Parts: sequence; structure tokens; C-alpha cells
Amino acid sequence: MSGKAKPGGCPPGYKQTEVGMIPEDWQLKRLGELGGVVRGGSPRPAGDPRYFDGQYIPWLTVAALTNIPEHQLRVTDTAGFLTEEGAKHSRTLARGTLIIANSGATLGVAKVLNVTCCANDGIAAIVNQKAGDKEFVCYYINSRTKHLREVVATGNGQPNLNTTLIRTMPIPFPPLPEQRAIAGALSDVDALIGALDSALAKKRDLKQAAMQQLLTGQKRLPGFHGEWEVKRFADVALPRRDRVDPRRTGVHEFCIELEHIESASGVLLGSTSTGDQSSLKSVFRTGDVLFGKLRAYLRKFWLATRSGVCSTEIWVFVPNDRLITPDYLFQIIKTDQFMKAASNAYGTHMPRSDWNVVKNYEMQLPTLPEQAAIAEVLSDMDAELAALTQRRDKTRALKQGMMQELLTGRTRLV
Repeated sequence: MSGKAKPGGCPPGYKQTEVGMIPEDWQLKRLGELGGVVRGGSPRPAGDPRYFDGQYIPWLTVAALTNIPEHQLRVTDTAGFLTEEGAKHSRTLARGTLIIANSGATLGVAKVLNVTCCANDGIAAIVNQKAGDKEFVCYYINSRTKHLREVVATGNGQPNLNTTLIRTMPIPFPPLPEQRAIAGALSDVDALIGALDSALAKKRDLKQAAMQQLLTGQKRLPGFHGEWEVKRFADVALPRRDRVDPRRTGVHEFCIELEHIESASGVLLGSTSTGDQSSLKSVFRTGDVLFGKLRAYLRKFWLATRSGVCSTEIWVFVPNDRLITPDYLFQIIKTDQFMKAASNAYGTHMPRSDWNVVKNYEMQLPTLPEQAAIAEVLSDMDAELAALTQRRDKTRALKQGMMQELLTGRTRLV
């Protein structure tokens, strides 16, 4: 019978469990078997836990777990500090404790504490853990976050994981050396992702500094001299007024909506086509600069590389080719100074940029050849950022694939 699949479709060496197929030499344990499951506590009196005079203790809330990609949580990730008196009414958790967010936007996210701290009641913890590699367990829980949120959590308005649900959560358990090997492999990928994130942050800072210097004339590129002219935005670019109604003109294959433009990067994520029920659209041509006027702080912009139509919530700027190049205009609208002008909006719930403000935004303009040289330098930096971002995103995808393979035993580490 060797080499044949078992009943239930399992290949040799595997067995079917409530968490799916796992190797025969793995066990299935409940999270509560590893140690005590407890919740944090809220300090009294309640209030904003920030710095106090005298002794203070790091204070952990579910909000502190937001957007922290690593599996370990450090003191710099906590929400603030508590006084010694306030800590008496919270719950102190030791460094190395495995924690799980049991409510809020980070529900189901697990971390291993890198610092002794106090936790509020939105945090659950495994205390006195007597079995299992903590980092392995942490990675497994994070691979099940979506399931915990959509299937396990209770409550309609504010879903949560109570201690009973957490205590009975099943965990596939390989032998301890394999747990450590799996956690080590995933930790190495986390370290690479962290290094790429740091490199990206540095390159973004360099790009911002270069924009500030080059687009204001503080720093000149070799071979360029002479004074720059002060121009209003309306002198160098105007919104294109062309509109189409797809209900009358038919399908337009290339249509850009706000969600198709990545925030802050100027990268186009995709497109759609219009249908016979689509609303009015703006027309754009190659070389036009698109700028999202709805919630300008989201920084949605794109230099059109082809013609098409787009949402009327997007300004289509047509460069005055006697005064400005498309690439230079594209760099101008990325600046914090332009963004500040575009953020002078009307409308409370749906703020839109005001053309009467933006048209009077003033800038200093070099000659067209100097504009082209500056834009080339900044575009090269954008390309480096895009390549590094793509590498980081591929590494994150690789980690997700590794988690699916390693944490279920489909792939075994030698």
C-alpha cells in the first residue's frame, strides 16, 4: 500500500485534521495547552496613557500592533507609558510573552513581546508558556488571522476573541527542532523585509531632499546658470475640459479611477473599461498629468503614458509646452508645497481641491533644458524606489508562500 493515497485524499505520511492536512509525526494541540490564556486590564483612572513624571511603564494597546510587520514587538511600538499607580490596575506582561489582539482593527494579530509592559483588555496573552516555540506559534496564528476575524470571532458590531475561543484554538505542532527551524526561516525573511523597508525609507528621504533642493533652485545641476522665473500654476498648466458620456459614446477600454492610482508613488495599479451605465468621464492624452482632487492628501497622481478617460474626481492637467515639460510638472505636483495648496479644499466629508486656490500657486521655473535635466534626475530616483518597492513586495509574497508551505508541513525543512 506504500505510495498510495490514504482515504480522504491524504498522501502517504500525512493525516487529515480540523486544521487541514498535516504530517503524521505532527501533533494537534490547543493554544490553552501551552500555558494560561489571560486578558489585559484597563488602568484606573482611565485616560490618555502618555508620559508622566517619575516612574513609568510601557503601555500596550491594540492600536500599537497596527502596521508592524515584524513578529516581535518592541518598546518603541507601544502606545505610551503608564505611571506605577496606573500599572497596578492593568496587567504586566513579561518580555518574551506571546500576545494576541482580541479586538479592534488588529484582531487576530500575534506578536512576541521584546519588552516587559502593561497591556489593556484588547490584548490577550499566553502566560507561563510551558510548551512550543513562541515564534513558531506566533507565525502560525498570524497565518490564520483572516480565519480568526471572519469565522472564529464573535459579536456583530465589535467582533472579539474571548479567552475561551483563544484557549481552544487548534495549533499543528511539529517536533520542537522543526518548530525552531521554521520560525528561524521565516524570521530571516522578516529581517530581509525589514532591511528593504529601511532602505526604502532612506531613499524616500533622499528623494524628498533632492526635490526640495532641485525644484526650488537651492541646488543647480552642472552647466546651468541664470535666474528662474516666478509663474502661477495656471500659467503653466490648465485642467483639460474634454468630457465624454459613456452612455452615449459607448465603451472606452482604458479608464482610470482613483483606486487605480497608488498613493504617493505615482504608480498605476490597473485600469477598467466603461460600461453603458458609467458616469461622465474626463478625457486625457499622453503627456497629461493626472491629479486626484478628491482627498488630495491621498497623493494620487500619474503621468499619462497613453490616452484614455478617467473619473471626474481627477484633474487632467495639460502642460503649457512653451513653459514647462510634462515630466517637470509631474515632479512639481508631488511636492509638499503643492500638496498644501491642493489641500485647501471645500466639502467636509468629501473634501475636494479648489481650483481657485491651486491656480494661484506660485513656483519658480528654470528653462526647459534645465527642467528636463532636473526631471531626469528625479525620475531616475523614482525608478530606483519603484524597483526596491517591487523587490520588497515580492519578498512579502514569498514569505506568505513560505508560511503556507512550512506551517502546514507541505514542505519540510531538512
